Amino acid sequence: MIEWFDDLALGMRFKSGEVLVTKEGIKRFAAEFDPQPFHLDEAAAEKTVFKGLAASGWHTAAISMALTVEVRPFGPHPLMGLGVDDLRWMMPVRPGDVLHIEGEVVELIPSRTKPQGVAKIKWTTYNQRGDPWHRCRDSRLRGADEGHQPMPR
Repeated sequence: MIEWFDDLALGMRFKSGEVLVTKEGIKRFAAEFDPQPFHLDEAAAEKTVFKGLAASGWHTAAISMALTVEVRPFGPHPLMGLGVDDLRWMMPVRPGDVLHIEGEVVELIPSRTKPQGVAKIKWTTYNQRGDPWHRCRDSRLRGADEGHQPMPR
């Protein structure tokens, strides 16, 4: 099990379960956080570049984050985010799409002064056809085995 910084290795991979994106979920998220017609109104969305209802990029980024937490790349410990680089939305997510996320450790930077390090992971969210939808690299702080408290299950 991966628990500490020293347990991670370059090239290590992670894969989540799947989540179904629903029309109701798209509209609910958009109503609160991204109230644009192509996320809220099917008729209006038909007249846009999306040619139909599409989830907000921020909605699918939030779904991707939930899937990342589900993967538990650091075992029982929380994901301490330091930032996200190269965030890209490559295609619209539609009602009925089924998403999952895959990650790969691409860089490990041990701290020079503390018993911890930064793990950089390239995450890609895919739909049910295997098309990449969302891609980013994030930096996560990961401690060494020095009595850190695990995240409850």
